[in-house]
Amino acid sequence: MTQFSLQGKVALITGASRGIGRAIALRLARAGATVVVSSRRSESVQAVADEIVAAGGKALSVRAHVGKPEDVTALVEKTIETFGRVDVAVNNAGTNPHFGPLLTADESQWNKIFDINVTSMFRVCKAVAPHMEAQGGGKIINVASITGLRPSPGMGVYSVSKAAILMLTQVLAVELGRANIQVNAIAPGVIKTRFSEVLWQTPQISEPILSHTPLSRFGEPEDVAGLALYLASPDSNFVTGGVFVVDGGLNAAPAMG
Repeated sequence: MTQFSLQGKVALITGASRGIGRAIALRLARAGATVVVSSRRSESVQAVADEIVAAGGKALSVRAHVGKPEDVTALVEKTIETFGRVDVAVNNAGTNPHFGPLLTADESQWNKIFDINVTSMFRVCKAVAPHMEAQGGGKIINVASITGLRPSPGMGVYSVSKAAILMLTQVLAVELGRANIQVNAIAPGVIKTRFSEVLWQTPQISEPILSHTPLSRFGEPEDVAGLALYLASPDSNFVTGGVFVVDGGLNAAPAMG
């Protein structure tokens, strides 16, 4: 795995207390990265940091609510103050307080989803980019969703927010390329996490999805973490502005009808 080595690199991951964020943190740490893990709950994210350290890695936990600009600023400042650099930023934090037709959402739900799913990524990118540019480059990985590529029943506002992440990724890839900063997005399908459990634990929803998924299973957080490692590693130095789908083939399959 020397081609995917992250020795000497510092990686910052938001939404890292469980699910996809935790899996990415563990995978990057195993590749040698010093990992800064953050989430809203101190005890949850500290448990992930402790798990990394117990396995022989280096980690720092920082409580940060990405919906608060001052928390994002403090998170990046703490990373730089402690380790002197930030080589990889993984924007994984997300939320979805509304399930149903898009126009049944109220404006507060719309604003909450966009603030956490989109604006928070803008905040993190704005905070880390100057440090990456000063050190000669870096990697930004935005976790989106296949719902940003095709509408998903009941997830209208979430889908629109994830589509916005894809364009944010491409715009930043263009604007930051000359600074040797690669910006890519991962678009997972249904991954078996607590966040998505209504999708994979409700038979009326899960059975049609599985019947249209070529690999005939739901994803695991580790399936996403492997791709994140590639995008964080030097092997992806000529890859930017990409949208990488991790969904067992669902997006490529004929539409469900």
